[in-house]
Amino acid sequence: MDPDDFKCPISLEIMSDPVILSSGHTFDRSSIERWLDSGHRTCPITQLPLSEPPSLIPNHALRSLISNYTPAPLPKPQSHPHPPPQTLVSTLTSPSSPITSKLNSLDQLTKLSKRDSALRRWLTESGAVSAVLDCVDSPDSNLQHKALNLLLNLSLDDDNKVGLVAEGAIGRVVAALRGGGTVPPELRAVAATTLTSLAVVEVNKATIGAYPYAIRALVSLLREGNGREKKEAATALYAICSFPGNRVRAVECGAVPVLIGLAGAGMERAVEVLGLLAKCKEGREKMVEVSDCIRVLVRVLRNGSSRGVQYALMTLTLLCSNSKDVCLEVLKAGVVEICVNLLGIDNEKVRRNASSLIQVLRGKRSMGC
Repeated sequence: MDPDDFKCPISLEIMSDPVILSSGHTFDRSSIERWLDSGHRTCPITQLPLSEPPSLIPNHALRSLISNYTPAPLPKPQSHPHPPPQTLVSTLTSPSSPITSKLNSLDQLTKLSKRDSALRRWLTESGAVSAVLDCVDSPDSNLQHKALNLLLNLSLDDDNKVGLVAEGAIGRVVAALRGGGTVPPELRAVAATTLTSLAVVEVNKATIGAYPYAIRALVSLLREGNGREKKEAATALYAICSFPGNRVRAVECGAVPVLIGLAGAGMERAVEVLGLLAKCKEGREKMVEVSDCIRVLVRVLRNGSSRGVQYALMTLTLLCSNSKDVCLEVLKAGVVEICVNLLGIDNEKVRRNASSLIQVLRGKRSMGC
């Protein structure tokens, strides 16, 4: 990294305790605290409102880069019979390393880091992330794929997730998603899984959703991908759309009709995402426009798994609460009888959602629905 990247945007001095705001930008703790203490409740860079109370998340990766340009001591190096991780990282960072050597280093680091949280922490603190991201950006699809697998491993630890985003992981992952026919399907699937992992942290959900083409790329994968790609894209959308601000974005990118089609084909995760999108007005309006929507949801009620039934009930309850026409269609489909039967099953969430839908339907019927 350029030393300028170590400077606080407010003080223009090298940061001693870098922290990340909910906007995704990093500042020195003392500088941003002075900004907040003076009454500001917006990001100094974007001017967008901050969460209340404002959260300051330590940027461990950047702090390590600032304080130490050499690799930190690696835990238990003697336990690895292959080249030490320091050597593997040096291979990745060296401009003169041939692609075959980088591929081998990525392979070994991925295997080592899969179950070793100490090694994952060391890798993020040793400056290796920028080299991994450069490989994700490579025109060589094999290098991209292996680098994405390592990036996915690094994102397994919550302490790493925000730091990876701060270093530019989202842009590289989205670029891989948007590669279209030039990118192998397995690579796009891993890219979607990586977004799911990064979105576990709440602040990252907003950052990913606001990133240009991120949600649109996932919807395209839902529409055009193979079975695994579609499943991973739906899972990523579910994680991202648990943040309310991303739901309208997903609707605007055309997610609803694609999800209804996949739900009709038996994809349970698609029903779950529909349940989240139904929580926004735009999502409900788009669902009503799709002629098969109610029929698909009712079929899930009859034949789906417990989780699918739970989200189908949730979606129908939201739709019926806001539309008399949908309520009438649902009543004609015999949903009240289905819900009464569901009240007797051994699943509290399904019973609760079935009861809620019955109350809405009965209330609408008493009003002449």
